[in-house]
Amino acid sequence: MKHHELQVKTTSRSQVVDITSKVQQVIYDIGLQNGIVIVYVPHTTAGVAVNENADPDVKIDFIRKMSDMVPVDSSYKHLEGNSDSHIKTILTNTSQTFFVENGKLMLGTWQGIYFCEYDGPRTRKCWIKCLEE
Repeated sequence: MKHHELQVKTTSRSQVVDITSKVQQVIYDIGLQNGIVIVYVPHTTAGVAVNENADPDVKIDFIRKMSDMVPVDSSYKHLEGNSDSHIKTILTNTSQTFFVENGKLMLGTWQGIYFCEYDGPRTRKCWIKCLEE
């Protein structure tokens, strides 16, 4: 089964974009009823995460705390100016796996799927692979 590609356009250097409904749409479009979905970001300065999607302040707090923990800094050995972005990607990872039952993503009550941009703004790819049970 081939993968499906989402385009994610970001508007700032660090940004969290809710892609839950786009992933669910892919599941609906291909007719997956039961199985798993893998969400993969093929970039070294962007990732994918799961977290609360009810309160928009969670995204703001996340970006702020990541910037506090891994600041943009001139002391890194990597000289492209985006070393902090690479480190943040390692912390969030580039893939997540989800269960699908009866055509629906099996997420917790408050959970959403987030594309995490650390070196934008850019137009990025996010690949979705659906595997039937």
